[in-house]
Amino acid sequence: MADMSSRSQKPVDRLGLAMRASHVLVAIFVVLGLICAAIGAANQDTFFLRLATEALIFAGLALSVDILLGYTGLLSLGQALYFGMGAYISALVLKEVPSFWLAMGAVLVASFVVSLLAGMVANRVRGVYFALVTFGLAQVAARAVYNTRAIGASDGLIGIPIVPINLGFGTFMSSSPAPFFIFTLAFIVILYLISAYILDTPFGRILVALRANERRVPFLGYSTWNARLAAYVLAGVVAALSGALYPMLRGFVSPELLFFATSGNAVITVVTGGVGTLAGALYGSVILTVLKSVVGSMTEHHLIVIGLLFMAVVIFLPKGLMGLVRPRIERMLSGGDR
Repeated sequence: MADMSSRSQKPVDRLGLAMRASHVLVAIFVVLGLICAAIGAANQDTFFLRLATEALIFAGLALSVDILLGYTGLLSLGQALYFGMGAYISALVLKEVPSFWLAMGAVLVASFVVSLLAGMVANRVRGVYFALVTFGLAQVAARAVYNTRAIGASDGLIGIPIVPINLGFGTFMSSSPAPFFIFTLAFIVILYLISAYILDTPFGRILVALRANERRVPFLGYSTWNARLAAYVLAGVVAALSGALYPMLRGFVSPELLFFATSGNAVITVVTGGVGTLAGALYGSVILTVLKSVVGSMTEHHLIVIGLLFMAVVIFLPKGLMGLVRPRIERMLSGGDR
């Protein structure tokens, strides 16, 4: 009886438990990533390592979508705006001054300002209208870039120089497949940890409350406007910083990075991995990137396969792939008592 009483006095923090389970999944993700890096480096498989690096970069974009969709319930169809903006600003800076940290600093400042201003516009509407406004903002930016000759227009920017990345304890070149993959893995995990830390604070609880019932939040003394705007800015910065790595990997940027297909793929990635899990964005991006590469090598109709996979996940796995795994880890972390 005493044991039952103590349990009733200490209810399980479901949100905190779910976040700890996501941390375990990300730790497993890191271990698998390091194993893949070792295999790729041993076999000198440049294609494999660069494909995996690209999957990680797009995982950052998916992470930004999950911050909005999974925690605030806001579906953004325009996260490609920030991903592409980060790629273009990074490329422009690197063409003038081949400095990694200068490029990342410029992307950080620009993405904060642009996402703050765009967030003030998108934050005025809800539901499907929010999705349409974010879609419209991205389309305007995409067409502007597509028609601007000064930044390559439809051809994009090419000839991005290889840059040294100085981490203090050592320096490597962005053209080195294995080191750049490991760096990108660490970078995306850091973005995940920062996002997870912020979302696991009382601020994160406010976002979850917004998703559950926005009308009740003001009665708790919190501003729904400020919370939504802060989440939007956080998501924009995460997407832009991830996009900043793209020209370092590929040596060019294209207006296609700003188009709807990029945002749509990010949404598919999040739904496949598991909405509101954060870790699902990482796993989903790897699965989708590998699937596109493998199926794309067999047939040019690989989008049909991806579409069928997406429909199957929505119908049979509404909580995504993490919905199958994370509850088991939660039970392990809670000692089997749920």
